[in-house]
Amino acid sequence: MRIRGLALAAAGLLGIAGLSPAEAMDGVVASIKPVHSLVAGVMKGTGVPGLIVDGAGSPHTYSLKPSQARMLEHAKLVFWVGHDLEAFLEKPLETLGRDAEVVTLSQADGVKLLELREGGAFEAHEHGDGEDHAAGEDHDHEDYDHAGEGHDMHIWLDPHNAAAMVQLIADALAKADPANAAIYMSNADVLSVSLSRLEDEIGEALAPVRERPFVVFHDAYHYFEARFEMHAAGSVTVSPEVMPGAERIAEIRKKLSGLGGVCVFAEPQFEPKILAAVTEGTSAQSGTLDPLGASIADGPDLYFTLMRNMAAEMRGCLAGQG
Repeated sequence: MRIRGLALAAAGLLGIAGLSPAEAMDGVVASIKPVHSLVAGVMKGTGVPGLIVDGAGSPHTYSLKPSQARMLEHAKLVFWVGHDLEAFLEKPLETLGRDAEVVTLSQADGVKLLELREGGAFEAHEHGDGEDHAAGEDHDHEDYDHAGEGHDMHIWLDPHNAAAMVQLIADALAKADPANAAIYMSNADVLSVSLSRLEDEIGEALAPVRERPFVVFHDAYHYFEARFEMHAAGSVTVSPEVMPGAERIAEIRKKLSGLGGVCVFAEPQFEPKILAAVTEGTSAQSGTLDPLGASIADGPDLYFTLMRNMAAEMRGCLAGQG
């Protein structure tokens, strides 16, 4: 984790001692709740960013509301993961947000991207060199690439990536609002320390269930799995925009029967009856993972609550499979 300086971090932990905010910057907008949380953390003490995909909305299926269109019209700085995740925002950013600076966080220095996995079963991550690497293996930098077609965009589910995103967020805010630059930088340092501690905490919590397989609703957790050495055996649907048909459900049900007792995780944005169809006639238990923080109040704490909740849900369900 890159920390800019222990002195600044210590000052941040004490409430950014000695730093007073200038006039609050407005016109800062974030696309989804995890991004909004990190931006809010960097802006703490200076202002609050706007949020596009609110409530239980998903960037995979979202439609822009009139109030959010107006938000983009007045935006000065927009943070998003990138067009591969928030495709619905592309045209509004070109028209409504044409005067705003758009910051693509998947291109942040230090963000490591994983390629999309194909199909519904993926015990191992296959690299272009023909070698299979377990999902939890500690990958070298050359096994990753920067943003482009075919990459998984759920990048925030790795705290290392979140720290890289925080750095770019702070740099962009400091450039746009130099009067508050010292506060942004100090907040970023505090967040980096907190993210490092969060990673250690989650790693320790998941250690007892690390070898137990599970199935997810859609393949959104690759980064979480890789960072914490977890082992998803497959996904119910390849794309959250397309609900699984009878053939896919039968395929996953067969997979569950072959694995014995496993956990199948739903998501709050999608139909629970699909999960019931998948687990029918098997010994699999079920849980819910919320990678977007749909049920969590917006704000700087959302990211940390989201990650802890996911770890707790995984541990709770998988612990019952021993």
